[in-house]
Amino acid sequence: MSITDSLERIQRGAEEILLPEELKKKLARGRPLRIKAGFDPTAPDLHLGHTVLINKLRQFQELGHEVLFLIGDFTGMIGDPTGKSHTRPPLTPEQVRQNAQSYREQVFKILDPDRTQVVFNSQWVNELGSAGMIQLAARHTVARMLERDDFSKRYSDGKAIAIHEFLYPLIQGWDSVALKADVEVGGTDQKFNLLVGRRLQEQEGMEPQVVLTMPILEGLDGVQKMSKSLDNYIGITESPEEMFGKLMSVSDELMWRYFELLSFRSLAELEGLRQQVVDGRNPRDVKFELGEELVARFHSAAQAEGARRSFVERFQKGAMPDDMPEYVLDGQEGGIPIANALKAAGMVGSTSEGIRLIQQGAVRLDGEKLLDRAFSLPAGGEVVCQVGKRRFARLKVR
Repeated sequence: MSITDSLERIQRGAEEILLPEELKKKLARGRPLRIKAGFDPTAPDLHLGHTVLINKLRQFQELGHEVLFLIGDFTGMIGDPTGKSHTRPPLTPEQVRQNAQSYREQVFKILDPDRTQVVFNSQWVNELGSAGMIQLAARHTVARMLERDDFSKRYSDGKAIAIHEFLYPLIQGWDSVALKADVEVGGTDQKFNLLVGRRLQEQEGMEPQVVLTMPILEGLDGVQKMSKSLDNYIGITESPEEMFGKLMSVSDELMWRYFELLSFRSLAELEGLRQQVVDGRNPRDVKFELGEELVARFHSAAQAEGARRSFVERFQKGAMPDDMPEYVLDGQEGGIPIANALKAAGMVGSTSEGIRLIQQGAVRLDGEKLLDRAFSLPAGGEVVCQVGKRRFARLKVR
């Protein structure tokens, strides 16, 4: 593949490349590049948000380059301050070890093992020792650190910034020095840290890495970044039925964002699908194609077809479990707020959880998605309520 074609493929879906001319020079040398991406093992499972980056790493592999899949077992114990309005609680070494092992097993659902090095930054950061850490900290000023949006905002708002949080971008940058990275791929929220890597490499007399940022994937709510802590995620190890059902729950507008960032279809194919919807095709049917593509990627084509068939039987043909529990709830003159009804029936742990699930489109009444968090079940009414994929109950209000 020519340099122009390679660059065009690398740029697809990327937010920014710093700097494209430098990347062209690196590609022109004709040797495999060292492509770095770091992941802190803060949770045991990878989700589709992570795969936006990992898919780009796979593209680099298909172009003949070597991927350095960095597991931040040291930085994970600091806690990434990126985008946080408060200091993150650090993970214990045992939590990091368990999560890191899970990442290592899951990443090869996407990456080619023969072109992947899995590395842990504790290998070289531990060797720095206390003196080395102080020397590293001396390379950056507090003023430069406060140029980061999240640090600056917290400082101006009078919110605490722990000293150890300033070490995070420095250690991430030192990872690039230790690995001799040619390119580092990260989310748009990581740009400051990625540029620190360039600066430290230059200080070490190395050719600086090219920085490639990728967009942040919104979660099922269509608003916030996909995150397990926000319960708006789709895990890559979830069952085919669960994964397909969650993908079908995204809005028609968000569906296109998922196509752009997660699908392996060509841009021409995606434009064709958009035109089909404009011409009258049901967006739900296009969403079926998204669901089948992603389920097949992480499971199999047969399981993707089965997940679609199961979804149609359950949600379009009204299939309900035979052993559905029934609850009789006491209502008032105006009925009972739906979030209270969900809690009273034991379908959620709290009314706030019920409201959040409604906002995420995870609650259905008689098969129809409920989006009004202020909805109340009327006195004397009866409804089949569904929360998520598997929680069903018949609710009666007296």
